Amino acid sequence: MKKAFFPLINQNSKILILGTMPGEKSLELQEYYGNRGNSFWKLLFTLFDQPLPENYAEKKQLLIEKNIALWDVLEFCERTGSLDSNIKNEKVNDFKSFYKKYPNIKHVFFSSKNASNYYDKYVGRRIDVQYTILPSPSGANASKSFLQKLEEWKAIMEALKIK
Repeated sequence: MKKAFFPLINQNSKILILGTMPGEKSLELQEYYGNRGNSFWKLLFTLFDQPLPENYAEKKQLLIEKNIALWDVLEFCERTGSLDSNIKNEKVNDFKSFYKKYPNIKHVFFSSKNASNYYDKYVGRRIDVQYTILPSPSGANASKSFLQKLEEWKAIMEALKIK
């Protein structure tokens, strides 16, 4: 059974980016989006016109500065490898308690369609939160280049006036 990380969040967080479940490399490193083939951090730092640090603590600092939280939809699952398509016997995180503890979350970005699908299946959408599916930063999403993903992320952020 694989176990997801605790959320990276504080009381000022207004945006929540949800993945499905950390991949093998992320679990090994104990870092969100730890696989170098995943462009999550590069996309985020490029969006905010910041140089991409190597240090995970510095990466997390940008989240705090921008009031962004990270978490995953699933708390536990069985999975061979890192592909969401291999997930089975999943258990969802406790979003009821999460939203009670962090009422400032007003926008949820899903880092993949699978994250959105699991959320809809187990949690359901709230009327007081806006939801958006981002193009997956995963290296497995090879149908789009980094620049295509960046342009889509940028357009979404600009439309929502997130700076």
